[in-house]
Order: sequence, then C-alpha cells, then structure tokens
Amino acid sequence: MNEGFQSTRLGLPGIPSVAEELMIGRDILLLRYVPAAKYHVAHISTRGALELVRSARQEKLNVTCEVTPHHFTLTDEAVGEFDTNTKMNPPLRTADDVRALKEGLRDGVIDVVATDHAPHTVDEKEVEYTKAPFGIVGLETAVGLSVTELVEQRFLSWPQLIEKLSVNPRKILGVPPVRIAPGELANLTFIDPDVEWIINPSEFHSKSKNSPFSGRRLKGKALGILNNGKVFLAE
Repeated sequence: MNEGFQSTRLGLPGIPSVAEELMIGRDILLLRYVPAAKYHVAHISTRGALELVRSARQEKLNVTCEVTPHHFTLTDEAVGEFDTNTKMNPPLRTADDVRALKEGLRDGVIDVVATDHAPHTVDEKEVEYTKAPFGIVGLETAVGLSVTELVEQRFLSWPQLIEKLSVNPRKILGVPPVRIAPGELANLTFIDPDVEWIINPSEFHSKSKNSPFSGRRLKGKALGILNNGKVFLAE
C-alpha cells in the first residue's frame, strides 16, 4: 500500500515513495563508482524514481528500467475496501505517478514493459490485507492493458510498444533478436490489435486468478504464439 491519503483512510501501513527512490539513488551512486557496470531498475513506480533514472542517463551512465501495466494503469485508489488483488511490490501509487510513467514510456526513459507475473492461490489472497502476499497475475492482460492505456491513448505507437515488450528486453539481457526471415526459427506472438474484450480471470490459462482487472474492457489481445515452430492458440 502506498503511503498517502488512501493508506491513512484505510488504516494500513504505507510504503512511501522515498523507500523506492532511496534504493535507486544508492544504486546510481554505486554505478558512478563503477561506471563500466550496468544497472537495470525493475518495476519503477514513482515520478521521483523516474527522474533519478533520467538524470543518470544524462550523465551517460548505463541505466535501464522497466514498468508494469498495473503501475501505469491503476492508482492506490484501486485498493478500495482492502482488495488483496491490488497488493504488489512496489505498491500502486498516485495519479501523478501514473501520468509520469506514461510520459516516461513516451519519451524513452523507460525501456521495457514487464508483466510482473506473480500468481498466488485464492487461499493465499483471501486473508487480511497486511497478511496477503505481494503479486498479481500479469501475463494474460499485459498486451491488452498496454494497447488500451498506451497505444489507444497515443503515448506509444505500435512499433514503439513492440520495442518495449519484445525488442528492448532482449537487448538488455544480451539475447539475440528474433528475425522474421526465411529459414529463421519462428518465435512469434499473434496479436489482434482491434478486438475488444472483457477481462474474466476465470478464463485465464494461468493456474491462478489473482487479478485486479476483472471486468475491465480492453482493446487488443494476444491470441497465441508460434514457439520453435509449434503453434499454441489461447482460444
């Protein structure tokens, strides 16, 4: 739970923005000490953290970062009445942070959209908010949320979104890029950019259903994959 008005209203202990920003600031100081090193920030969630990365980039330090769909879609108001499916680490932040993350994707400071896929059983999540584990199912909604929140709202073009979801993660990890050419091994995702659908966790292929997006209408969906020459369809 983000430390702020909502945590105070609900009487929950909050995780302040400064907790995230202190760790990133510390790591950037270490990177200045060893400038040949590489530093990747996972699950960035605050405007302040984004500005630290931006400043480090301006110093030509080798810093990359990622954001999750839930952090650029939901605010801490989604916690509502102690919905444990909104509990993740870092927590959902403010509307100002959400806007900053979308702008960071648009201007290129944020390199990657990552799913942060963290399934949990119903029993694990159906407890008091403070006792529930962090994490939500993120894989099956990542494309739809990214299209709806980023492409449809004109923060990213389709080529830019593909870079964030597929191309840049490979670059950062040093994995050879996928080439679409005769004779190459086919590893592709089939996406319908125009289909509209409503999230129903009971239809997930994941063994867990812990999603805060149940009932949300999205545009764009991953329909299947071609992996090592084998086709796997979601429906």
